Amino acid sequence: MGSFKWIAGFLGWVSAGPIGALLGFLAGSAMEGFIERIRPLMSGDDSYSQGPARTQSGSRGYTAGQQRNSFMVSLLVLASAVIRADGRVHPKELDAVRSFVRQNFGEAAVDEAMRILDGLNAQQVDIYSVGRQIASYMNYSQRLQLFHFLTRIAIADGDFQKSEKSVLESIASAIGLSPSDAASVIAMFYKDSESAYSVLGISPDATDDEVKSAYRRMAMKNHPDKVATLGPEVQKAAEKKFKQVQQAYETIKKERGMA
Repeated sequence: MGSFKWIAGFLGWVSAGPIGALLGFLAGSAMEGFIERIRPLMSGDDSYSQGPARTQSGSRGYTAGQQRNSFMVSLLVLASAVIRADGRVHPKELDAVRSFVRQNFGEAAVDEAMRILDGLNAQQVDIYSVGRQIASYMNYSQRLQLFHFLTRIAIADGDFQKSEKSVLESIASAIGLSPSDAASVIAMFYKDSESAYSVLGISPDATDDEVKSAYRRMAMKNHPDKVATLGPEVQKAAEKKFKQVQQAYETIKKERGMA
Protein backbone atom coordinates (compact mmCIF):
# COMPACT_ATOMS: atom_id res chain seq x y z
CA MET A 1 0.00 0.00 0.00
CA GLY A 2 1.44 3.36 -1.04
CA SER A 3 2.76 5.46 1.80
CA PHE A 4 0.69 8.46 0.71
CA LYS A 5 -2.59 6.69 0.05
CA TRP A 6 -4.11 6.92 3.52
CA ILE A 7 -3.96 10.70 3.59
CA ALA A 8 -5.75 11.19 0.27
CA GLY A 9 -8.78 12.44 2.15
CA PHE A 10 -6.96 15.61 3.16
CA LEU A 11 -7.90 16.91 -0.29
CA GLY A 12 -11.22 17.56 1.41
CA TRP A 13 -11.66 20.64 3.60
CA VAL A 14 -8.21 20.53 5.24
CA SER A 15 -6.46 21.01 1.88
CA ALA A 16 -7.25 24.74 2.06
CA GLY A 17 -6.92 27.40 4.73
CA PRO A 18 -4.34 27.41 7.53
CA ILE A 19 -4.16 23.60 7.77
CA GLY A 20 -3.35 23.31 4.08
CA ALA A 21 -0.67 25.97 4.51
CA LEU A 22 0.88 24.05 7.40
CA LEU A 23 1.15 21.01 5.17
CA GLY A 24 3.17 23.04 2.70
CA PHE A 25 6.22 20.90 3.41
CA LEU A 26 4.66 18.41 0.98
CA ALA A 27 5.02 20.98 -1.81
CA GLY A 28 7.29 20.93 -4.84
CA SER A 29 8.32 17.73 -6.57
CA ALA A 30 7.15 15.62 -3.65
CA MET A 31 3.65 17.03 -4.06
CA GLU A 32 3.69 16.23 -7.78
CA GLY A 33 4.44 12.60 -6.99
CA PHE A 34 1.78 12.65 -4.31
CA ILE A 35 -0.88 13.86 -6.71
CA GLU A 36 -0.03 11.09 -9.18
CA ARG A 37 -0.31 8.47 -6.46
CA ILE A 38 -3.74 9.58 -5.31
CA ARG A 39 -5.29 10.56 -8.69
CA PRO A 40 -7.48 7.39 -8.69
CA LEU A 41 -8.81 8.30 -5.25
CA MET A 42 -9.68 11.80 -6.41
CA SER A 43 -11.99 10.23 -8.98
CA GLY A 44 -13.94 8.35 -6.36
CA ASP A 45 -12.00 5.31 -5.08
CA ASP A 46 -12.47 5.58 -1.32
CA SER A 47 -11.85 1.92 -0.49
CA TYR A 48 -8.96 2.56 1.87
CA SER A 49 -11.15 4.65 4.17
CA GLN A 50 -13.14 1.55 5.21
CA GLY A 51 -16.81 1.54 4.47
CA PRO A 52 -19.07 2.98 1.77
CA ALA A 53 -18.87 6.60 0.70
CA ARG A 54 -21.62 8.57 2.37
CA THR A 55 -22.42 12.04 3.59
CA GLN A 56 -23.60 13.32 6.95
CA SER A 57 -25.70 16.33 7.84
CA GLY A 58 -23.37 19.24 8.31
CA SER A 59 -20.47 17.60 6.47
CA ARG A 60 -20.93 19.80 3.37
CA GLY A 61 -20.93 16.77 1.09
CA TYR A 62 -17.65 15.18 2.16
CA THR A 63 -17.59 11.39 2.27
CA ALA A 64 -17.12 9.41 5.45
CA GLY A 65 -13.60 8.55 4.30
CA GLN A 66 -12.73 12.20 3.73
CA GLN A 67 -14.11 13.09 7.15
CA ARG A 68 -11.98 10.36 8.78
CA ASN A 69 -8.80 11.46 7.05
CA SER A 70 -9.47 15.13 7.70
CA PHE A 71 -10.02 14.27 11.36
CA MET A 72 -6.61 12.57 11.35
CA VAL A 73 -4.83 15.54 9.78
CA SER A 74 -6.52 17.88 12.28
CA LEU A 75 -5.33 15.64 15.11
CA LEU A 76 -1.73 15.69 13.84
CA VAL A 77 -1.71 19.47 13.48
CA LEU A 78 -3.07 20.14 16.98
CA ALA A 79 -1.07 17.28 18.52
CA SER A 80 2.11 19.07 17.46
CA ALA A 81 1.04 22.06 19.59
CA VAL A 82 0.17 19.84 22.56
CA ILE A 83 3.38 17.82 22.37
CA ARG A 84 5.57 20.95 22.33
CA ALA A 85 3.60 22.72 25.08
CA ASP A 86 6.06 21.79 27.84
CA GLY A 87 9.12 22.59 25.73
CA ARG A 88 10.04 19.02 24.89
CA VAL A 89 8.92 16.13 22.71
CA HIS A 90 8.28 13.18 25.01
CA PRO A 91 8.54 9.65 23.50
CA LYS A 92 5.36 8.51 25.28
CA GLU A 93 3.37 11.32 23.68
CA LEU A 94 4.67 10.28 20.26
CA ASP A 95 3.74 6.69 21.11
CA ALA A 96 0.18 7.84 21.86
CA VAL A 97 -0.04 9.33 18.36
CA ARG A 98 1.43 6.18 16.80
CA SER A 99 -1.12 4.07 18.62
CA PHE A 100 -4.02 6.16 17.35
CA VAL A 101 -2.79 6.05 13.75
CA ARG A 102 -2.14 2.30 13.93
CA GLN A 103 -5.61 1.56 15.31
CA ASN A 104 -7.43 3.74 12.78
CA PHE A 105 -5.37 3.45 9.60
CA GLY A 106 -3.14 0.41 10.01
CA GLU A 107 0.59 -0.13 10.36
CA ALA A 108 1.30 1.08 6.81
CA ALA A 109 0.17 4.59 7.74
CA VAL A 110 2.26 5.02 10.88
CA ASP A 111 5.61 6.04 9.34
CA GLU A 112 3.98 8.59 7.04
CA ALA A 113 1.90 10.09 9.86
CA MET A 114 4.95 10.45 12.07
CA ARG A 115 6.90 12.06 9.21
CA ILE A 116 4.09 14.59 8.86
CA LEU A 117 4.05 15.19 12.62
CA ASP A 118 7.81 15.68 12.60
CA GLY A 119 7.40 18.28 9.83
CA LEU A 120 4.65 20.02 11.80
CA ASN A 121 6.84 20.08 14.91
CA ALA A 122 9.27 22.27 12.97
CA GLN A 123 6.54 24.85 12.25
CA GLN A 124 4.54 27.32 14.29
CA VAL A 125 0.90 26.27 14.67
CA ASP A 126 -1.57 29.12 14.98
CA ILE A 127 -4.06 27.32 17.21
CA TYR A 128 -6.82 29.86 16.68
CA SER A 129 -6.73 30.01 12.89
CA VAL A 130 -6.51 26.21 12.68
CA GLY A 131 -9.25 25.90 15.29
CA ARG A 132 -11.61 28.17 13.38
CA GLN A 133 -11.19 26.01 10.28
CA ILE A 134 -11.89 22.85 12.25
CA ALA A 135 -14.93 24.40 13.94
CA SER A 136 -16.36 25.32 10.53
CA TYR A 137 -16.38 21.75 9.24
CA MET A 138 -16.61 19.32 12.20
CA ASN A 139 -19.77 18.85 14.23
CA TYR A 140 -19.61 19.48 17.97
CA SER A 141 -19.38 15.83 19.01
CA GLN A 142 -16.50 15.23 16.58
CA ARG A 143 -14.66 18.21 18.07
CA LEU A 144 -15.25 16.82 21.56
CA GLN A 145 -13.75 13.52 20.47
CA LEU A 146 -10.78 15.29 18.87
CA PHE A 147 -10.18 17.14 22.16
CA HIS A 148 -10.42 13.86 24.05
CA PHE A 149 -7.62 12.36 21.94
CA LEU A 150 -5.48 15.48 22.38
CA THR A 151 -5.94 15.32 26.16
CA ARG A 152 -4.90 11.66 26.10
CA ILE A 153 -1.72 12.65 24.27
CA ALA A 154 -1.00 15.41 26.80
CA ILE A 155 -1.19 13.05 29.79
CA ALA A 156 0.63 10.16 28.08
CA ASP A 157 3.93 10.98 29.83
CA GLY A 158 2.21 10.84 33.23
CA ASP A 159 2.98 14.49 33.97
CA PHE A 160 0.12 16.88 33.17
CA GLN A 161 1.76 20.30 33.41
CA LYS A 162 0.18 23.76 33.55
CA SER A 163 1.62 24.61 30.13
CA GLU A 164 -0.11 21.58 28.59
CA LYS A 165 -3.40 22.41 30.32
CA SER A 166 -3.11 25.98 29.04
CA VAL A 167 -2.59 24.82 25.45
CA LEU A 168 -5.50 22.40 25.71
CA GLU A 169 -7.75 25.19 27.02
CA SER A 170 -6.67 27.40 24.10
CA ILE A 171 -7.44 24.59 21.66
CA ALA A 172 -10.85 24.04 23.25
CA SER A 173 -11.66 27.73 22.83
CA ALA A 174 -10.33 27.77 19.28
CA ILE A 175 -12.44 24.81 18.13
CA GLY A 176 -15.54 26.21 19.81
CA LEU A 177 -15.94 23.97 22.86
CA SER A 178 -17.50 25.43 25.97
CA PRO A 179 -15.19 25.73 29.01
CA SER A 180 -17.35 23.25 30.95
CA ASP A 181 -17.16 20.65 28.17
CA ALA A 182 -13.37 21.05 27.96
CA ALA A 183 -13.12 20.69 31.74
CA SER A 184 -15.33 17.60 31.50
CA VAL A 185 -12.89 15.88 29.12
CA ILE A 186 -9.84 16.84 31.19
CA ALA A 187 -11.55 15.50 34.34
CA MET A 188 -11.86 12.10 32.66
CA PHE A 189 -8.06 11.84 32.84
CA TYR A 190 -7.12 14.05 35.78
CA LYS A 191 -8.99 12.68 38.78
CA ASP A 192 -9.68 14.52 42.03
CA SER A 193 -12.44 14.60 44.65
CA GLU A 194 -14.74 16.63 42.39
CA SER A 195 -13.91 15.00 39.04
CA ALA A 196 -17.30 13.24 38.73
CA TYR A 197 -19.00 16.65 38.87
CA SER A 198 -16.48 18.12 36.44
CA VAL A 199 -17.18 15.31 33.96
CA LEU A 200 -20.85 16.35 34.00
CA GLY A 201 -19.89 20.02 33.76
CA ILE A 202 -21.41 21.04 37.09
CA SER A 203 -20.28 21.95 40.62
CA PRO A 204 -20.81 19.84 43.76
CA ASP A 205 -23.50 22.24 44.99
CA ALA A 206 -25.76 21.43 42.02
CA THR A 207 -29.24 20.17 42.90
CA ASP A 208 -30.32 16.62 42.12
CA ASP A 209 -32.44 17.90 39.23
CA GLU A 210 -29.45 19.82 37.88
CA VAL A 211 -27.34 16.65 38.10
CA LYS A 212 -29.93 14.73 36.09
CA SER A 213 -30.18 17.49 33.47
CA ALA A 214 -26.39 17.73 33.21
CA TYR A 215 -26.12 13.98 32.67
CA ARG A 216 -28.71 14.02 29.87
CA ARG A 217 -26.93 16.98 28.24
CA MET A 218 -23.46 15.41 28.41
CA ALA A 219 -24.73 12.01 27.29
CA MET A 220 -26.21 13.61 24.19
CA LYS A 221 -23.02 15.52 23.35
CA ASN A 222 -20.79 12.48 23.85
CA HIS A 223 -22.95 9.81 22.23
CA PRO A 224 -20.77 7.54 20.03
CA ASP A 225 -23.29 7.55 17.18
CA LYS A 226 -22.40 11.20 16.54
CA VAL A 227 -18.86 10.28 15.44
CA ALA A 228 -19.82 7.17 13.44
CA THR A 229 -18.51 8.62 10.16
CA LEU A 230 -15.00 8.86 11.63
CA GLY A 231 -14.64 5.07 11.62
CA PRO A 232 -15.14 2.15 14.02
CA GLU A 233 -12.04 2.77 16.13
CA VAL A 234 -12.92 6.42 16.80
CA GLN A 235 -16.46 5.34 17.61
CA LYS A 236 -15.10 2.70 20.00
CA ALA A 237 -13.06 5.36 21.78
CA ALA A 238 -16.17 7.54 21.95
CA GLU A 239 -18.03 4.65 23.58
CA LYS A 240 -15.41 4.56 26.35
CA LYS A 241 -15.79 8.31 26.83
CA PHE A 242 -19.58 7.89 26.95
CA LYS A 243 -19.18 5.24 29.67
CA GLN A 244 -17.09 7.67 31.71
CA VAL A 245 -19.99 10.12 31.62
CA GLN A 246 -22.30 7.32 32.80
CA GLN A 247 -19.85 6.31 35.53
CA ALA A 248 -19.60 9.91 36.77
CA TYR A 249 -23.39 10.06 37.00
CA GLU A 250 -23.57 6.75 38.87
CA THR A 251 -20.87 7.92 41.30
CA ILE A 252 -22.83 11.07 42.14
CA LYS A 253 -26.08 9.17 42.44
CA LYS A 254 -24.50 6.72 44.89
CA GLU A 255 -22.93 9.50 46.97
CA ARG A 256 -26.27 11.33 47.21
CA GLY A 257 -28.54 8.32 47.45
CA MET A 258 -30.41 9.48 44.37
CA ALA A 259 -33.00 7.22 42.83
